[in-house]
Formats: sequence, C-alpha cells, structure tokens
Amino acid sequence: MGSWLGLPEVASAHGAALDEINVLVHWLMLVLFVGWGAFFLYLLVRFRRGRNPAAEYRGIQTKAPKWMEGGVAAVEAVLLLAFSIPLWSERVDAFPAEEESTVVRLVGQQFAWNVHYPGPDGVFGATRVELVNEETNPLGLDRSDPAAADDVTNQNNLYLPVDRPAIIHLSSKDVIHSLMLNEMRVKQDAIPGVQIPAWFEPTVTTAEMRERRIAERYSSSELDRIRERRLHVVIQPGKTGVSKGDLLSPERFRELSDRSDDPTFNAPTGPDAIDAYRSSLNYEVACAQLCGLGHYRMRGFLHVVTQAEFDAWIAEQVAAKQEAGTDGFWN
Repeated sequence: MGSWLGLPEVASAHGAALDEINVLVHWLMLVLFVGWGAFFLYLLVRFRRGRNPAAEYRGIQTKAPKWMEGGVAAVEAVLLLAFSIPLWSERVDAFPAEEESTVVRLVGQQFAWNVHYPGPDGVFGATRVELVNEETNPLGLDRSDPAAADDVTNQNNLYLPVDRPAIIHLSSKDVIHSLMLNEMRVKQDAIPGVQIPAWFEPTVTTAEMRERRIAERYSSSELDRIRERRLHVVIQPGKTGVSKGDLLSPERFRELSDRSDDPTFNAPTGPDAIDAYRSSLNYEVACAQLCGLGHYRMRGFLHVVTQAEFDAWIAEQVAAKQEAGTDGFWN
C-alpha cells in the first residue's frame, strides 16, 4: 500500500501495517480537503453579496456542521483505537527476547553512526569516556574487559540477519540525532544520555532487494541487450590506438580502460554496467534530525544478509581483530 504514497518497498515485518495506517490517514485527509473545500465554495456562492445585501447576524440555523465534525472525530477515533494504538502497543509492549534476537548498540555522533556488536558471547564489553578516541576508538570500548574481547565495532555499516528480530539500543554522543531506516519503516530519535531500544524484523535481504529493483527497472530483454552491448566511444583519434567513433565490445572497452587516462573510459559497459548499478543499491541508515553543518554526511548502510552470512561475517571480524592484536577501532 505504501507504493500509493511513493514510499520505498517494505522490507520489514511490521512495515505493511504501518503503511496501511498511513494510507487510511491520507484517505481521511483527502476527504476532508475535498469536503471542506467544497463547503467553502458553497458558502462563497450561497452568501454572496448580491443574494444577501443585508447582513444576517444569526446565520444558517443547521446542525450539519456538528454532524460532519462528529463524523470526522469518529473516523479519527477508529484510526487511533483500532489501528494506531494496537500497532504501537505491539512495538512497545511486545518486545522480543534478546536471546532470540540480534542485539546491537547504535551510537550517533556528528556525523557518523557507531555500530557495536556484543560478539559471539552475547555480552557487550564495558565502555569508558576516558578511552574515547575519535580516530581509533570512538565508542571508548575497554579492550581490557574480558567481555569486550570478541566485540565487533565499526562505523556506518549495520549488518543484520534476515527473518530475525533486531533490537537496536540507540543513543547519542553529542546532540539529538534520529535514526531512519526507510525500507524498514523505522524512525527513532537518539537522545544524548539516554539509551532507547527499538526493534524490527527485516524480511528482505539486500541481495533480494537489488534483484527486485533491477527487475523493476529493466525487462529481461533489456538486460540481455545490456549484457551484449557494444559501446559507441567518442575519443580523440589515435590517443588509444582506435579511431573516433569505433564500436568497442565490453572486453575491448575494459582492455583499453585499463591503460587509458581518457575520462571517456570511466563509465562501465555491458555486464559491468549492471554490476555497478546493482552495487549502488543499498538500504541506507539516515539521520532524520538536523544535527549540524555536516548533517548531509551522516549516512550509513544497512546490510541485510542471511543468518549464515551474518554469522560468518561476525566470525571473520572477530578473527581479524584478534589477529591484529590491537585495541583500536575497525571498520
């Protein structure tokens, strides 16, 4: 239903219910806009000066406006009591157990998202303000704490497994930020000094989303033509050993682009063009609160993967950090 409002495709378990409420509210607003607009035009005609040369201070004696106002209030009550409050209660009161969820700490700052995983032991390591170093340890993670030995930290890259509840403990290091995951239909303010939990369940992996968007943009026949496409390159004659206007196959294009400084060779072609477009499609981690002059740079990425891929990624991160033998911060 969210497509009616121009919203991105839903990728979370609760997103469809939220879109349903959004659509119903917009229908109500449309009815009110048309209804009150028509009523206003009626009043302009009904009480025009030519028809009412003398002022009538009593006006129209009718109960119609009260009935209309009562109808609007009744519809709003239904939206609130039958839709909004039950959904809100489900998101707030029915929190999943942490043992059955992926638990992450997400700390906003000017102008980045710091991500902190507890690691395989499921216990977050201690953090201390005096250990904060914006270059090497922006979270102030105390690596001397045994619980921190397998913790995984990075900036602007949030990895979550699909079809499993994710609990995000949200906070801020400096000013008010606001976490927004459009496709997940998640928006929650991050308040300095306060840790606020939010949860959702991703249902569409990043890979699946990419293939769906490619299918929406290109037909199968168009994809076949792109894969077999020969690029018409306009270059300076003799600069790369080919003549102006030559038709280059993708293979010849790549061969020339590897040894050419001509900017016309910077764009991918053939299968490379599809791969480049695919890799550009991501779930974004945005900040929906104006948080300073660098607000536009506060952009991260949400990677929704399978449980096996997530476990492998965590294991890889832990192994790399233990092998590095450093107390620093890793991306």
